[in-house]
Amino acid sequence: MDKEIEIQAAVFRRLLAHLDSRKDVQNIELMNLASFCRNCFSKWTVAEAEKLGVEVDIETARQQIYGMSYSEWKEKHQLPATAEQMEKFNQLQKK
Repeated sequence: MDKEIEIQAAVFRRLLAHLDSRKDVQNIELMNLASFCRNCFSKWTVAEAEKLGVEVDIETARQQIYGMSYSEWKEKHQLPATAEQMEKFNQLQKK
């Protein structure tokens, strides 16, 4: 079981590194394609930590996921969502 957890953790770190290398991929695109984004990972980190009795605030989780503060990431890398992206997002949220 310990090896399984190590493997899963390594895969997650690899996924985060991949997302970090693809800052051009916007969260709205991830949400529209896969129904999760970097922010979801941050929220899931907080929720899973809570289940284990560990307190992790959202900003700490975002720092771990984004590799920088969320405000810095938004300033450097986040583009405004297009009308088409928002329309798709809103349609998917209704389902």
